[in-house]
Amino acid sequence: MRSMKKILAGAVISVLSVGSLVAAEKVDLAKAEEIVSGRCFLCHGLEGESASPVFPRLAGQHAEYVARQLADFKSGKRKSDTMKPQAEELTPAEMKAIGVFFENKKFGGRPAKDAELLAVGKFVYNRGNQFTGLPSCASCHGPNGLGSPQLPRLAGQHPRYVEDQIKQFNKRERNNDNAVMHTVASKLSELETHAVAEYVATLE
Repeated sequence: MRSMKKILAGAVISVLSVGSLVAAEKVDLAKAEEIVSGRCFLCHGLEGESASPVFPRLAGQHAEYVARQLADFKSGKRKSDTMKPQAEELTPAEMKAIGVFFENKKFGGRPAKDAELLAVGKFVYNRGNQFTGLPSCASCHGPNGLGSPQLPRLAGQHPRYVEDQIKQFNKRERNNDNAVMHTVASKLSELETHAVAEYVATLE
């Protein structure tokens, strides 16, 4: 009987622990919306759709990834004269809430504009380039470009933004993320970069 009570007590504690974890995961979405509508929307849009192709679409982006980028902007680990002052006053809880806010927004990929260029991008994204040692993008970002909490969602992203980030990785101007991207970016030709950027923009 005692052992049964211990088991039941342990189960209750486990349930409570899970409940505590769930509670800890809750974020203040109202505060996040306030922050987004007060500053983020100018560049990224109220729905994370972004106002310009030079700014990333944040709709559907992984919450953890968004929060980490904000923290890196705040610390200076990721360089940006624009984003650093925007992130400086944010708390970790607010960064997480903003991430969840944008992750819950949705948008689709854009229609293909150049079928031949798209075919090149699709090939490189899924298979890489064995002649230059370029790995496939899908091996990290997934076959549909959905990424993970550690790696960004690329599906539906503005081609211009993707190209700009690849160039920054190649020049070592961006150092806060996976160092593998430095090698990947250095192996991408200008055509491959442009083609891959156009391809991922069509993914959903």
